[in-house]
Amino acid sequence: MKFNKMTVIVAAVMAFALIAGCSSSGGSDKKKITLAYVAWDSEIASTNVVKEVLEQKLGYQVEMMQVDAGPMWAGISDGSADAMVAAWLPTTHASYVTKYNGKYDDLGPNLEGTKIGLVVPKYMDINSIDELNGAFGDTVDHTIIGIEPGAGLMMSTEKVLDEYNLRDKWTLLESSSAAMTQELQKAYANKEPIVVTGWTPHWIFAKMDLKYLEDPKNVYGGDEQIHTIARQGLKEDQPEAYAFLDKFNWTPDDMAAVMIKIQEGETPEAAAKAWVEANADKVEAWVKS
Repeated sequence: MKFNKMTVIVAAVMAFALIAGCSSSGGSDKKKITLAYVAWDSEIASTNVVKEVLEQKLGYQVEMMQVDAGPMWAGISDGSADAMVAAWLPTTHASYVTKYNGKYDDLGPNLEGTKIGLVVPKYMDINSIDELNGAFGDTVDHTIIGIEPGAGLMMSTEKVLDEYNLRDKWTLLESSSAAMTQELQKAYANKEPIVVTGWTPHWIFAKMDLKYLEDPKNVYGGDEQIHTIARQGLKEDQPEAYAFLDKFNWTPDDMAAVMIKIQEGETPEAAAKAWVEANADKVEAWVKS
């Protein structure tokens, strides 16, 4: 078979492109990371900030994996996701800690002072979960507006129904974080009664005058922390990303600043970028080797 000069040139170019492509792909593989998160406003804020820092400061290509709490923990534990900054401990996600114990690395808290429970507007004349057993229930059709099924907050609220003997009359309505906030805003605007599952930090407390119902049986537990969880082996595979994730730590006010911008119409990406740019010193401490 005879080859002319043009054939040889084309073949050489194609071979070089293939080699370069393989080299480029191999290099980018080393700088890829997958973050799992739940669609809570708080976790949307934190995960997008982490994504922004990984991409803009450390040169990673970040894949975002939005799932429910159960699959989030499963993904980290089986290695299909690399990390999350959305583990509410010690109470909210206690069942997942038990289920996947020994299959992940806990890098410790990235935010202190969280809380979960039943939330109502302050204009309502009710202060404790105990009072849900009275005539008050008729005003809200004996319904608690919840979030995604499987969330730790929902599992704790199911326990509340049992511990406070509410199961026969009350319904915990499964919905989503977004649907819950919409229903709360609608009721608040009309000064109507409503009971929702809520948590802190959350922008709803900055936008509305709300209160937690007291929990005398302490079913929801006390103040919690949000932890960073990584898959086993990430420290060895991606030491730079692991080191940053290990240092990532901020305050409820930091998180609220991002959440409010998102709630007011900014994209999560834009809100995270603005926060990172406005908090250069804090970010630098996270990525400093």
